[in-house]
Amino acid sequence: MPSNLDWWHAGWLAGLALGAGLLLASSIHATGVALAALAAPAVPAITGLLLARSREPLAEPVILGSWGVAAMAAALLTGGVAGPLAVWLLAPVAAAAAMADPRRLTLGVAISLAALGVTLMSTLALPLPQPPPFALAGVLGAIGLITTGLALGTALIMLQRSIALDRRAAGQTEMRMREVLTQQPNLLISVFPTGRLAAAWGQAPPELRGQILPQRPLALLAAQADRPGIEAAVVQAMESGEAELRFAPAAGGDPWLELTLRRVNATRLIGMIRDARPQIAREAALEQARAEAEAQNAGKSRFLANMSHELRTPLNAIMGFADIMKQKLFGPMPDRYADYPELIHESGGHLLELINDVLDMSKIEAERFELHREAFDARDAVNATLRLMRGQADRAGVSLRGLVPREPLDVVADRRALKQIALNLISNALKFTPLGGVVTVTVAAEGPVLELIVADTGAGIDANDLQRLGRPFEQAGDGAQRAGGTGLGLSLVRAFAELHGGEMVIESRLGEGTTVIVRMPVMEPEAAAQPQAAAPEPVV
Repeated sequence: MPSNLDWWHAGWLAGLALGAGLLLASSIHATGVALAALAAPAVPAITGLLLARSREPLAEPVILGSWGVAAMAAALLTGGVAGPLAVWLLAPVAAAAAMADPRRLTLGVAISLAALGVTLMSTLALPLPQPPPFALAGVLGAIGLITTGLALGTALIMLQRSIALDRRAAGQTEMRMREVLTQQPNLLISVFPTGRLAAAWGQAPPELRGQILPQRPLALLAAQADRPGIEAAVVQAMESGEAELRFAPAAGGDPWLELTLRRVNATRLIGMIRDARPQIAREAALEQARAEAEAQNAGKSRFLANMSHELRTPLNAIMGFADIMKQKLFGPMPDRYADYPELIHESGGHLLELINDVLDMSKIEAERFELHREAFDARDAVNATLRLMRGQADRAGVSLRGLVPREPLDVVADRRALKQIALNLISNALKFTPLGGVVTVTVAAEGPVLELIVADTGAGIDANDLQRLGRPFEQAGDGAQRAGGTGLGLSLVRAFAELHGGEMVIESRLGEGTTVIVRMPVMEPEAAAQPQAAAPEPVV
């Protein structure tokens, strides 16, 4: 459907065609120059019809520029600024008005002034065609005045209508926005930097109704004890851009109204006051649920921690009787039962390890685990663990190597915890390393930090499993590998390291093995100051 700008350009073409037809039908002799000048506006009119619907950002400036060039050409062909068609120099202004965009008026005026200036200088400096005869000049002048007047009048009407429509649309939008602001459930406020209310919209809580008045200090909405907080919040919002607090209404009670302030500019703040009681109730319910969950978890941990004697005592007795039977202290046993003591002792030892892991983790969770720090050589603890695990490594067909420095590693730490860290890491590495693989244990000092590294050539750990490892009862690997423990090994390693102020880091990729690094700041000051040997030596 043609737009108003299309009809405006089409009107120009119709007016030019009508004027040219009347001129040719009259007895007045029309020169070729006069006809060329009369036809000049047809170029921007056709350009406007072609580009009026274009979405290119330069379409409208091109149309206005073509009107300026055409008007200047028509004026120069008919005698310059004193010629009968000089009035067409107003055509860019009329075209800008016809675009119904107030922002284009400035450009249209600028183009008209530029065209007028060029025409004036050309009139003074260039040999222009002679002005047309009096009769022809009168007809051309009439055509120019009529077309320009109609075009300018029509364009101004279109511009005024566009402005009116824009105002009506803006008014309707403002009315809808006011309706939305008025009906929304919270209270929106505009605040001066002095802390006084400028305006308010929305539903005020019943306790504040009648108190929301222009120029009233915002702090007066709150109870006496909360007013300094509101004044400070206004200052904070002006300085940092935002502020938030809860306050009690002037009538008193608990602070259940929530105020949020945001800085708009240097002279105004906007804010919202809402009823925070539902949120307070949810927060209280969540806090209660969290406290109950923590209490249940702590109760579970305390229960397991307190079961140490009850679980270990009968198990130690079972293992002791199995030892007696295995050593045949009271005489030989029937061949039918010869293997039973060994199986009982082995199963009891495995069960004792699992129980110790569970009890240690329970004590840690219950915050009842205490480190027994002492000064010792960390190499001794690591070497003892390597000797203990070498039999398991041989049975698994895995090469177990230990790399330790030649100089002592004097630390102040819990000896049992360090052994447990090394034992759990080596045991895990052996479990996940296939036949013919290698597990390497490296211990060294990095300044005040003792670093224990256990690396294997196993299958590696999937990225999803890697994120879970280190949490209690989380395991990786297939079902057979998971069945071999409780999933507490790495979590105990992490817990022991953190109790010493250190950390555990796991690096692994599928098919490339796994490396676990434990760092603990436990080196004695004198030992930390001594340089370590550059190349560690293997421990057999």
